Amino acid sequence: EKDALYAKADFSDEDGIKAANLEAEFAEMDGWNAEADASQLLQSLEIPEELHQQLMSELTEGQKVKVLLARALFGEPDILLLDEPTNGLDVYSIEWLENFLADYPKITIIVSHDRHFLNQTCTMMCDVDFGEIRMYVGNYDFWLQSSQLAAKMRADSNAKKEDKIKELQAFVARFSANASKSKQATSRKKQLDKISLDDIKPSSRKYPFIKFEENRPLGNDLLRVDNLSKSIDGVKILDNVTFTLRPGDKTALVSRNDLATTTLMQILAGVLEPDSGEIKWGQTVEMSSLMKDFASEFNNNDLRIIDWLRQFAEKGSDDDAFLRGFLGRMLFSGDDVNKEVKVLSGGEKVRCVLSKMMLQKGNTLLLDDPTNHLDLESITALNEALVGFPGSIIFTSHDHEFIQTIANHIIEVSNNGIIDKADTTYDEFINHPDVQKKLSDMYD
Repeated sequence: EKDALYAKADFSDEDGIKAANLEAEFAEMDGWNAEADASQLLQSLEIPEELHQQLMSELTEGQKVKVLLARALFGEPDILLLDEPTNGLDVYSIEWLENFLADYPKITIIVSHDRHFLNQTCTMMCDVDFGEIRMYVGNYDFWLQSSQLAAKMRADSNAKKEDKIKELQAFVARFSANASKSKQATSRKKQLDKISLDDIKPSSRKYPFIKFEENRPLGNDLLRVDNLSKSIDGVKILDNVTFTLRPGDKTALVSRNDLATTTLMQILAGVLEPDSGEIKWGQTVEMSSLMKDFASEFNNNDLRIIDWLRQFAEKGSDDDAFLRGFLGRMLFSGDDVNKEVKVLSGGEKVRCVLSKMMLQKGNTLLLDDPTNHLDLESITALNEALVGFPGSIIFTSHDHEFIQTIANHIIEVSNNGIIDKADTTYDEFINHPDVQKKLSDMYD
């Protein structure tokens, strides 16, 4: 509107007053700094300056997600509504967003399956369960402890009331016809009438039962990778990657570039061939895997869930009764087992692959971003199962809590090499001064 006014050939006094008002409004909105602020937001989300004038259609899917997030954050709106804002973000962008929202001076309403993210950003939890909404002042961990305690107290209270009811009913039944005890029986009957059990509705939250076992333990060797390199479409993804994993290692592969970790996982799983280098697995390794691109296992597949899973069951464990019980524990109940696998949701497909892995009983698990598509209950169940797994794990994830509680070996992967630290937690890794310096050199 300003530009249109200034472009007028017959610029009047009235136009001048209007232009002055627009200039004041523009300045009040901090318009002169808008472009610089937008650029800063984009760069904070690792969208380099040379891409800022590109068309959205020319960006990758991951970059598009970051641009849309930056658009939502831009201008400091009074209310931020963020539905799964960490989806599509790498661990470093998530950390930046956590810090941004922790300092945000206005209202934010967030839906997320990332427990660490909720702990870092939220001061109040809205619990939608039992057919109602309850508010808790505090972060995710506080809500979890408080809601579990409240549920236990309600259950314990009902249990005590049920015991009292049985006691009073027994007294009334025994002495109501006894003249000497009739007054006491009448008194007990009145007490009984006053006791009412709390109406405890069933929770809408369902946790799958996930437990990984191994056919046999690993021997002395797990994995040796020597000078592994890979380029895709002429772009270097992995460059002379070398590392050794030991039996018992639970290794998280992390990166600012998902393509690097996924490419490495595909090579380790035998899905992709490296351009050069060598991979040597231990002789006792029995591998089970969940790759990020698992859709090929289900697309155009007319098999029912129960028949799809039957392919991976040992003889004696392939009858309908066993498989129905097994799938029931993975939240496929009743007629759900007769669904065709090609029509399943992303979360249902992941639960199918996890079911297959449990049947295979490998001693080495490969999981590429396994929490993708899962709800919070399934993530929690998978997290606990991997913590308790006696074998070795190689996995990728953007979920800070998931990595922190499972991994004892961290490898940062980029096209400029790796940072390899064994016997460490994720928090220790990212806060280590040497690692921070190497990360700066690696990505600058």
